[in-house]
Amino acid sequence: MGNVFGRKSRPSRVTDQDKAILQLKQQRDKLKQYQKRINLQLDKERFLAKQLLKDGKKEKALLLLKKKRYQDQLLDKTENQISNLERMVQDIEFIQIEMKVIEGLKVGNDCLKSMHEVMSIEDVERIMDETQEAIEYQKQIDEMLTGSLSQEDEDAVLAELEAITQGEDVALPEVPTEPLPEVTETAEPERKTAKSKQGREMLAA
Repeated sequence: MGNVFGRKSRPSRVTDQDKAILQLKQQRDKLKQYQKRINLQLDKERFLAKQLLKDGKKEKALLLLKKKRYQDQLLDKTENQISNLERMVQDIEFIQIEMKVIEGLKVGNDCLKSMHEVMSIEDVERIMDETQEAIEYQKQIDEMLTGSLSQEDEDAVLAELEAITQGEDVALPEVPTEPLPEVTETAEPERKTAKSKQGREMLAA
């Protein structure tokens, strides 16, 4: 029980601007309700004025129309007030959007500053220098590989490249059509005898 009552309440996310917008909208809605009620009353009084004229009560009809005219003026004022309230609500909502944009820009600027602190200009220059050195080193390797080929090799590579590009087959050496000599079993002892004889002569020398 102590934890329940001792729990801290979370801060409300409703801002003063939100409260102001809510109050303005409530006032606008009340004025619209009043405007609707007056319009219904004006319709009734207009109908009643027609009945009075039919009954020959012109003075009462005229008095009722004067009252109606006054209420028409109130309706015009009410309409202006509703327009002012709606404009004020729109202005506050637009300011809220601008504030969020400014907060976003502030967060972005802080992020950029922290990134600039992590990587200084010296670090960028060092990385660029190392990159340039790596490019030059690779360039030297490419030049060494290119220089190891003779002019004849270079011409052969270019010719092969051109043949591949044009979809032609590269000329390959012809395969011999003559049959290879057969190896017989008697030839093997003769080779062994010759090798042993040659070895004895070398030892005698």
